Amino acid sequence: MAFVGLTVYSVINAVLGFFVFFAAFSAPEHSRPMLIAGTATLVGLGLVAGLVLVLIRRPWTRGIGMGLMIGWALWSICTAGLCTGLNPALYGA
Repeated sequence: MAFVGLTVYSVINAVLGFFVFFAAFSAPEHSRPMLIAGTATLVGLGLVAGLVLVLIRRPWTRGIGMGLMIGWALWSICTAGLCTGLNPALYGA
């Protein structure tokens, strides 16, 4: 089930990341709020939803929750923190 969670997060990250960056580059004056909203959504999905599923304490929810959190961590490492909130240079800080 952890692989299911990892796959679900990867698909959502790819789709949402594409739309957030496309919208940010098409309207550069409003790019920071769009990037922050995308980051908050992905963090909420990956870490918060993953933690909630782990705390439900059923075998299938625990696996999916761990997969979501592992997916967030792997995408953070592989993309150098783009759209996961770990790269402050992306937001102009």
